[in-house]
Formats: sequence, structure tokens, C-alpha cells
Amino acid sequence: MEQFRVLLVDAAPGPLLGRELERLLGHGLAVTLNLRRVTDRAAVRAEWGDRVEFTDFDPFDEAALLAGAVRDGLGHHAVKSRAGVPLRAAFLAGAAGPGPAHRLRVIGRAGAGTDHVDLAAAARHGVAVTHTPGSNADAVAEFALAQLLTLTRDMRSYDAAAHRGEWRAPVAPPPELSELTLGIVGAGRIGLALAGRARALGMDVQALARRRDTARAPRPARASTSTPRPVPVPASASAPRPSPALARASTSASCPAPAPASMSAPRPAPALASTQAPRPVPVPASTSASCPAPVPASMAVPRPVPTLPELLATSDVVSLHLPLTPETRGLIGRAELALMRPGAILLNTARGGIVDEQALADALRDPAHPLAAAAVDTFEHEHAAFASPLHGLPNALLTPHIAGMTRGAMATAALRCADHMAALLAGRPDGIPVATA
Repeated sequence: MEQFRVLLVDAAPGPLLGRELERLLGHGLAVTLNLRRVTDRAAVRAEWGDRVEFTDFDPFDEAALLAGAVRDGLGHHAVKSRAGVPLRAAFLAGAAGPGPAHRLRVIGRAGAGTDHVDLAAAARHGVAVTHTPGSNADAVAEFALAQLLTLTRDMRSYDAAAHRGEWRAPVAPPPELSELTLGIVGAGRIGLALAGRARALGMDVQALARRRDTARAPRPARASTSTPRPVPVPASASAPRPSPALARASTSASCPAPAPASMSAPRPAPALASTQAPRPVPVPASTSASCPAPVPASMAVPRPVPTLPELLATSDVVSLHLPLTPETRGLIGRAELALMRPGAILLNTARGGIVDEQALADALRDPAHPLAAAAVDTFEHEHAAFASPLHGLPNALLTPHIAGMTRGAMATAALRCADHMAALLAGRPDGIPVATA
């Protein structure tokens, strides 16, 4: 039986590398490991030198990437990437063409997005592109929530002041999350994971589904016919913005408000051994037969909004969770940013190309613009080519595409990707996610 060759373009970090290699080798695959992003190369060579081949090249250099994939004329049946290394038409033509002895058949992405791959070219060359959707949903949802809290509570500004020895109190008290409406653009796995967490913290959550027919719905002449509810801006911004409105009133006087997740009964610690039977805890009856049973926050479905303009005009915080496609590229531009509520916040943990970065930077520089602050984890140009007009803006929280980088998420993605590649190479495609153009 032919042994399939797999090139790890960028290896899993730290101790996870060993687990990834064991999983691939356990599938009977012959592994070539690119050492370029490995921290302790000597240790890896010493531990795996008798089971794994090694190479060393810059995966973001297309010529070097192709040379590494087809070196010695052997080629590789599969290529695995983690950090979104661009795999474009020229690479696919060389790696999957008639030149190498083993033509490229599978591309594996340890992550959800596949916009780094020319999917049309992959299809032309018969290369299947698999990925791991949902593997980092919880991690990205937690990160978006952290972005939200950092901006609404202006923690960076207070941290900087405290490090300077300053004791600074808020000029205007910020809102609690329960006073804000969160608008989620893209109610997929990550969007729903964020919705559940936000609902658990008392936020009103609405969402625009990932449907091509609603992504670019006609824009209204005005942002909203109702008075917009302002959201606070971090004190570090260039000009003061409106303060938040009062919290909403209860929707029903007869039905008690559901207890926030933070106030629910704690999980009991293991009891000490006892010869007595435990006394049952009484369960209170409903206060009203007409009151619906509370829905667990993790199962709450956000309220649907039909169009993007409507979501922008009625949300205090907008969080993006869409793949980058021809339909979503440039989805948030100058016109869309102008529709947002005064004092609004934009969060982007999706893809940089979805937002016009120059338009976003211009909006954040303008004291009169309704947008107050933004948190951006993904950019149009990343890694060695990282550059953005958002650099230096005090009301822009910038991070280097790390939202999904938790131990659990990265382990799930790496091991699941290994399983997917092995199944496709073995001719077992059932149940394996494959991205198409």
C-alpha cells in the first residue's frame, strides 16, 4: 500500500506538536515537518528524527513554499497549514501538476477559514480542501466578549494611567452589558457561541444570518427613525461621545426576571461521607402560570434581523462572524459605518477584508462620527506584511489574529485536521468537511 506523504507547512506550537505528529503518524502517513516556526529545533530533531523528515523554509515566500512542497521531485500528497499561509494558483499548479512524483491531492487547514486557498484553482487541479469548522468557536466567542468588556470599561486607559501612578475615576459611569444591544453579523457556530455568552450576561442579542441575499440588502435613506441609544466611548478616544441610556424596563410586571447566570446556584462541592440520606432541596413553583420557563443562555437563539442596515442602526455593539468571500469582502465600508448608533462599537474577529480598514480608521479619527471604538483581530495584511491605517489610534484595540488560539481550540483543530486529511487520502470522504468555491 502506498504511504501518503504530508507536509506540515506550519507546525502546531509547543507540546501540541508532539500530539499532532503522533496523530499523523498513527494514520500511517509519512510526515515532513517544516521547522521554520518551531522554537526548539534541536529538541524536535532529537525526539522525532528517526520518524519524521525535516525541511526549513519561509512558508509565506511562494517560491520557497513550492520548492519545499515538491523538493527532490517527490512532492507531497497533502499539505497542512495553520496560520493561513497563502496557497494560490501558481502553487497549486506546481504542487498538483505533472512534475512531482506524488501530486498534491489534499490541503488541510487547522482552523475554520479557507480564504487563504484559491478554491477555484484547487478544484481545477483536483485538490480537496478540508478544514475544521467549529473547532475554535468557543475560543473566538470568549475573545470577542473580552474585546467588548475591554472597550466598554476602558480598561486599557485606566491600566496605562495606573502604571503612570495616576488615580483616575471615570468622568461618566459606563453602562452595564445588560443595557446594551449586541448585533451579530453571521449567526454561525461562533456567532451563536457569542450570543449564548452575551445573553447569559444580560445583553439583548440580535443577529443577521449568513445569507448572501441579505448581506447587501438595500440601504435605508436614514439610519433609524427612532432616537438612537448611545454607548460610552473609552476615555482614551479623541473626543467625548454620548453616555449610555438607562436600562430597559421589565417586559412584564407579573413575571419575575430570570436570574442572571452569575447569580444562579453554584455547583455544589463533593459532600463528605454521611450515613444520613440527603435532605431534598425544595424547588419553588412558578409565580405565574403565564410566565414562560427560562431558556438556558447557552441555548438562546438571537433575535433575527432582516438586513444589515437595520442591524447596524439598532445595535450598540456589532460583532462580525462571517467568512471572507466575494460577497462579504468590503461588507463594512463608509456607508455602513455611518449607519451605526452614536457611541457604537465594532468588533472584528472574522477576516480583515470584510471591513474597509481605511474607512474604519477615518471614522475613529472623526469626533463627530457615530462609531466610538473598534476592536480588530484580523487585518487585510497580516504576518510579515502586517500594516494597517488603524495603527496608533487610541480608540482601536488591535491584536494579531489570536482570537482562536487557546490550548483547547488549537488541539482540536490540529488533531481533527489530521484525521480529515487521512480520511480523504484513504478515499473515505463521508462526513469530512470540504470547502468549495
